[in-house]
Amino acid sequence: MRDEASLAGLTPVSTGVVATLQVLTRAIAAKAVVEVGTLMGASGLSFLEAMATDGVLTSIDVEADNQLPARAAFTKAGFSSSRFRLIAGSPIDVMPKLRDGAYDIVFINGDKLEYVEYVASALRLLRHGGLLIINDALWRNLVADPEDESDEAIIIREALEAVSASESYTQALLPVGDGLLVAVKD
Repeated sequence: MRDEASLAGLTPVSTGVVATLQVLTRAIAAKAVVEVGTLMGASGLSFLEAMATDGVLTSIDVEADNQLPARAAFTKAGFSSSRFRLIAGSPIDVMPKLRDGAYDIVFINGDKLEYVEYVASALRLLRHGGLLIINDALWRNLVADPEDESDEAIIIREALEAVSASESYTQALLPVGDGLLVAVKD
């Protein structure tokens, strides 16, 4: 899936991020995961492989074309369609329709310019003890550079600040991939 994403001009999650997602998923025995940004299925496959046999992945992507290869990869890997829901649509519109407190993990890897909105929705979706995981938290080392005023860096900074300012999370920034913020909902 990582190779196919690269060929399609998308940036897949790194092998380090894949391994970290699997460890975190198993560590909390996650059974319900929301993924924002299907990106052809590499991260989704990581979650499915690490979840218990009754675990369900809900993956949201604005581009339905990204979900076709994901569906094929999940099926080829032996996962029945009852184990995943692929929702084509704007995550900002879809996330409010998902059930409150019903998810073990919310993984944010969608449109960087919407990270603040995704973080706001994640708090409502997560159960206590659930994990908010934000991919690309360092965004090409631009987020840590206070001189960088690019739109993505500014929005990701705001999203990270929202998590830091919230009394609802205990967090750590992991130097995996392009930065992975992991926050546990208290």
